[in-house]
Amino acid sequence: MLFSLKKFVSFFLEPFTFGFLVLLLAFIFLLFNSYKKAKVSLFLGLAFIFLISNSVFSNFLISPLENQYKNQKNIDISKVEYILLLGGDFESRAYEVIKLSLKLKDTKIITSGYAGKKLISDALYAKNELISLGINENRIIMQDKPKDTIEEAISIKKLINNKPFILVTSAYHMPRAMKIFKMQGLNPIAMPTNFMAKKQKSNSYLSIKDLKKVSIAIHEYIGLAWLKIKDILSN
Repeated sequence: MLFSLKKFVSFFLEPFTFGFLVLLLAFIFLLFNSYKKAKVSLFLGLAFIFLISNSVFSNFLISPLENQYKNQKNIDISKVEYILLLGGDFESRAYEVIKLSLKLKDTKIITSGYAGKKLISDALYAKNELISLGINENRIIMQDKPKDTIEEAISIKKLINNKPFILVTSAYHMPRAMKIFKMQGLNPIAMPTNFMAKKQKSNSYLSIKDLKKVSIAIHEYIGLAWLKIKDILSN
């Protein structure tokens, strides 16, 4: 129930969806001959889309998320027993997992994530890809039931209890992931990857790439707010 409600709310708060609804409102005003309201709605919709699809704004939103766990090079990982690869976006996270697995040869690698509407789960897809990249199948443990990060944390808690592990996920997702795992009494070592905020010589406008970054950042902020609400309600 809560999972479905979160997805529903997130959909309508997505920036592209919000911009589209404002433009749709302008069209409805136009049909009913409310030309002044139509012009205002059209201006607001276009201005909003222009704002959220430029590099300055997208980097402004996503950088605070990515910078929280940016400098992790001096952390001692010698006693780590597991490397957890969160579900989704495997290609951008694979390099970090491979690098860690070569350095920590005795660790187990946990792949996570359910299938949803896909033919195979994220966990199985990641497992197959890691094997194709040279990782021994015996090192890989699959967790293919969790639908989101909260369920992943609960599942990992049952699997490894309080044993030390490294958490690998995209840099923008790391603050929320760490908060979720700590709420379960776990204390993973954060190893973020796939940093999206880039220094650019000039600003880009009406960029699909920047629109995606804004959408991702807002999704994470909504997720963090949702955790705060759940924490308040539980207390």
